[in-house]
Amino acid sequence: MNEFEIDKRAVRRAFSRAALQYDAAAVMQREVCSRMLERLDYIKHQPARVLDVGSGTGWGTRQLGARYPAAQVVALDIAMGMLQAARGTNSWWRKLFAGKAPRYVCADVEELPLAAHSIDLVWSNLAVQWCNDLPATFVELHRVMKTEGLLMFSTFGPDTLKELRTAFHGVDGHNHLNRFTDMHDIGDMLLAAGFAEPVMDMEYITLTYNDVKAVMQDLRSIGAHNATTGRGTGMMGKAVWHRVLENYERLRREGKLPATFEIVYGHAWKPQPKKVADGRAIIKTPFKL
Repeated sequence: MNEFEIDKRAVRRAFSRAALQYDAAAVMQREVCSRMLERLDYIKHQPARVLDVGSGTGWGTRQLGARYPAAQVVALDIAMGMLQAARGTNSWWRKLFAGKAPRYVCADVEELPLAAHSIDLVWSNLAVQWCNDLPATFVELHRVMKTEGLLMFSTFGPDTLKELRTAFHGVDGHNHLNRFTDMHDIGDMLLAAGFAEPVMDMEYITLTYNDVKAVMQDLRSIGAHNATTGRGTGMMGKAVWHRVLENYERLRREGKLPATFEIVYGHAWKPQPKKVADGRAIIKTPFKL
């Protein structure tokens, strides 16, 4: 078994439990979402149906609904608790703003219960890092998108939480953080999945904290637990935790402990299918040996 494989049941439980306090702690997630929304200002695209993958408590879903009031927005999340929180918030929001009510789907993005060629815009803010097979996930997103549809997403890159990774290094034999994919590899995955004109870029966002416990509490509040199968299953011993604290304290700068996030942004289009000389379309289908 791959020790970095994501335990989807653990992910579902963690995010459902975090739903009530998520909005208060998800400062960075909302900031990244806002930066993604700004990028839409430069793209001419008027979707009739939008899929918000990893919709969480619905803040991004509401922004998309306001931007595209004539569109049907589908909010999809793996955690039922998140969708329940979103429905409660959106009920009063719809009274203030015109637009169609979102539709809610509890499902895993790696196995979408959606018809092929049904979505004009796939949007995903900091969610695809929870996928076990990212190349296949992009193939699945390509499947549900209409021709000339747009995929726009953000995710975490390998330098995310590098300070915490350093602090945990060598303290025991377990994984303590998820593994994240380099943006150049993601661009290659998009091309292999059939997307065209992929655009990838990244930036660093660094949050600062007074102590390590505050870092961990923030991660728990947004449901960002270590969900790899190689994680420890018991309580961390006091001696191990003390070593983690010592290691992290060496990284303190100007009285604060940093927590760095590498944010990877990407967007790509689903092109017209290529055709052979007699007019038949060439359709790539994934296979495994």
